[in-house]
Amino acid sequence: QVQLVESGGGLVQAGDSLRLSCGASGRTLRSYGMGWFRQAPGKEREFVAAVNWNGDGTNYADAVKDRFTISRDNAKNLVYLQMNSLKPEDTATYYCAAIGLGRASMRSDEYWYWGQGTQVTVSS
Repeated sequence: QVQLVESGGGLVQAGDSLRLSCGASGRTLRSYGMGWFRQAPGKEREFVAAVNWNGDGTNYADAVKDRFTISRDNAKNLVYLQMNSLKPEDTATYYCAAIGLGRASMRSDEYWYWGQGTQVTVSS
């Protein structure tokens, strides 16, 4: 079992930046593909970004491409989501997820483990 913990959410203004972090306790994330998903109130959970096990393969949702960057530091056992030029429509709970296959999947149903989420609120 992998316990994922997200951090870094908060309340910001439109145009600001935030960096989310995701870590795991007691287990290395080195072999896992990692993804970020988000869910806004009243909406379904949606894919945001994913990175493969060694960081050289990424995927992004069209809505965040060129604004968000996913990265990982396997030495620190952390995965990051750098979010720039935030918009009010980015407001959501952001979830970190891990897939044992090691690839940058865009499908939520392929992920094995999920964190509890961190809230990001962007005011206009």
